[in-house]
Amino acid sequence: MKVGNRTEGIGQAFLQRAATHPHKTALIYLGTRFSYGRVLRWSLAFAGALEGLGIEPGDRVLLYLPNCPQWVISWLGILLRGSVAVPITPIYTVHDLIYIANDSGAKAVVCMDTNYGYVTQALPETGIRLIIHTNLADLLPVGKRLFGLLFDRIPRGAVGRGPRFHSFRSLLRRPPHEPYETMHVRKEDLAEILYTGGTTKHPKGVPISHGLFLESAEIQLRVAEPLIPWGENIILQGAPLFHILGQIFGAGALCLAGDTLVVLPKVNLDALMDSVQRHRVRSLFGVPALYRMILEHDRLDLYDLSSLQYCFTGGDVLPMEIGRRWRERIGVPLYQGYGATETVGGISLSPVDRENPTQSMGMVLPHKTVRVVDPETLKPLPRGEAGELLVHSDPMVSAYWNKPEETREAFVTLDGCLWYRTGDIVVLDEQGYLYFVDRTVDTIKHKGYRVSASEIEAVLQEHPAVVAACVVGIPDERVGERIKAFVILKEDVKGMTGYELIRWCRGRLASYKVPHYIEFRDMLPKSKVGKLLRREVRAEERKRIEKGRWDEALGD
Repeated sequence: MKVGNRTEGIGQAFLQRAATHPHKTALIYLGTRFSYGRVLRWSLAFAGALEGLGIEPGDRVLLYLPNCPQWVISWLGILLRGSVAVPITPIYTVHDLIYIANDSGAKAVVCMDTNYGYVTQALPETGIRLIIHTNLADLLPVGKRLFGLLFDRIPRGAVGRGPRFHSFRSLLRRPPHEPYETMHVRKEDLAEILYTGGTTKHPKGVPISHGLFLESAEIQLRVAEPLIPWGENIILQGAPLFHILGQIFGAGALCLAGDTLVVLPKVNLDALMDSVQRHRVRSLFGVPALYRMILEHDRLDLYDLSSLQYCFTGGDVLPMEIGRRWRERIGVPLYQGYGATETVGGISLSPVDRENPTQSMGMVLPHKTVRVVDPETLKPLPRGEAGELLVHSDPMVSAYWNKPEETREAFVTLDGCLWYRTGDIVVLDEQGYLYFVDRTVDTIKHKGYRVSASEIEAVLQEHPAVVAACVVGIPDERVGERIKAFVILKEDVKGMTGYELIRWCRGRLASYKVPHYIEFRDMLPKSKVGKLLRREVRAEERKRIEKGRWDEALGD
């Protein structure tokens, strides 16, 4: 296979890995192995199919898929074409799909047959003109595919026919139209747009270039090199590929290190632990809630997890109890990290060649410059004092996609440098370790997702019976925070229940954004200028929780 000398693009980096070891296993999916050479051939075919269907370099393509080989192949094919990938969670509703399709200007979508119905509902209100659909079993051997379909083990959905609709498998049979092996993609070219929650009503698009992704991924992946030689890792994909954490440690490992990635379509604990045992997985990563669920699984003792060497966690604060129990039970530490989509993953990671402070989020990475500042004045604070974390790197994300106002709020220029405001209150110690203290923004962390309080409030306030709503996160050891909504109803409304409002939200929000609790109130705290004071509501709830713990301890 002839490969060009340019490696500034993500697809070109994968080309080099495949050229070096075409027969090595790149992906393991539901017991089937896919070599680097096979993944590359399919990715090139997909890139050619996109060209033949009128998708140009720079065009945006939605990836509306769970973790599966089709995700990796589509992502690589889009990037090899020079187009822009827009990965989103497959549990997004029609409402979310319409918003992101229009905000990104997407012309095409790659979806599962099971969420194809949402796509067809969204079509009239978007600019999408090409739909590529697939099934979880599409790339499995014929025997496995037939077994799964006959015994109803593989979810299926109905799909349409016509010039706008194409099956994924049929596109892989098309020959490439261009010599993508030598196609030049500049490092500054846009590779993808990742959507992240926050304080705003709608998710914000974070544009990430090819060079920024590759540079950030390599620095983060090299952290584990003292434990596992470069290119010899077997990684279980414990985080979604549409999330920056999953991309860096999954897709990044394929393109840069040439590792093997074990992919599961959804988190099933028995399947996950069986995969670790069967494939001698060396690295596992996921949010703290995943490790808690493994430790509390009643069949944990049935599996051999002794192959694990590097267990990484991020996306939320790790409870000390989980870290201690994991080390005692599995025999290896949980290495922590902290980052954001806007910083292309890690700001800090725990080194693997030393004992790290148990409550830290790791050491600041060498390619990041950080400041801890007063949130109001943005003046630097002495080491050891708690303040808002600002982050700078060169290169870095410099703006949100189509969001000038949110960009001005999140990105600031100080002393001639551009800084990203994380909105998190941290402490930076003399050794360069970061410690999480609190959040300054109204973002809820649930199972590693960043959930916008404003978005949920807006949905609640669309209900004809609701006058006002306030949404906050309630601390929960299992999932980080649970979502609680405080609602004021119109005076003439009678008999409204919390269940009815939760059902209303389920029809308009992704499942992880739906409130867990609804509390009705006559009034909500506001500032002198009428701004909702979520911090006061949050403080009230924490006091209530602490009082409950004291009452329980005293036996009341």
